[in-house]
Amino acid sequence: MNKTQTILNAVFAIAIAGLFVLVFVFRSGNKTSGETSAMPLAEGIQMPIAYLNVDSLLANYTFAQEAQEKLMTKQEDARLKLNQNARTLQNEMADFQKKYENNAFLSAERAQSEYQRLQKKQQDLEELENKLAQDIMMENQKLNIQLADSLTAFLKDFNADGRYQIIMSNNAKDNILMAADVYDITNEIVEGMNARYKK
Repeated sequence: MNKTQTILNAVFAIAIAGLFVLVFVFRSGNKTSGETSAMPLAEGIQMPIAYLNVDSLLANYTFAQEAQEKLMTKQEDARLKLNQNARTLQNEMADFQKKYENNAFLSAERAQSEYQRLQKKQQDLEELENKLAQDIMMENQKLNIQLADSLTAFLKDFNADGRYQIIMSNNAKDNILMAADVYDITNEIVEGMNARYKK
């Protein structure tokens, strides 16, 4: 087993050494003195790509700001409604508990009926909470679709001349780790989309 391992290691070492030699010969044969192997773009010529900072677009696009404000208002209204209903239910349950402990109910059936009413009210409150959360989620999805459609339609007009082959999105440097500022067209897109939205 050790002999086989030694032979394999020797073969791998020879193969790696051969690769180093090939790379060195290829590089030295393809460049003249003072040149690098990379082909730089001619001065002033850019690659036909650009990127858009989506976070910045969402923060500065008027439609996105208004949509976000509308959604936050809806969330706050839903939270207020739920808190009011929860407070009312809590008071009613505390009142029920006090009456039950003081034997204030005329019969066990009456106490049971009130207990079931409060349970139903609690169940209705939970259903309302789920419905409001679902409504807000659907509203958020709808707004995201509208934003995506708006951006796509704008970019088609913006790039009608075909100056860019690729326009990438970048969220907080998630997709593009480093790029020259000249490739960032965010401000141009924001200004154009805001002007279009005002119309």
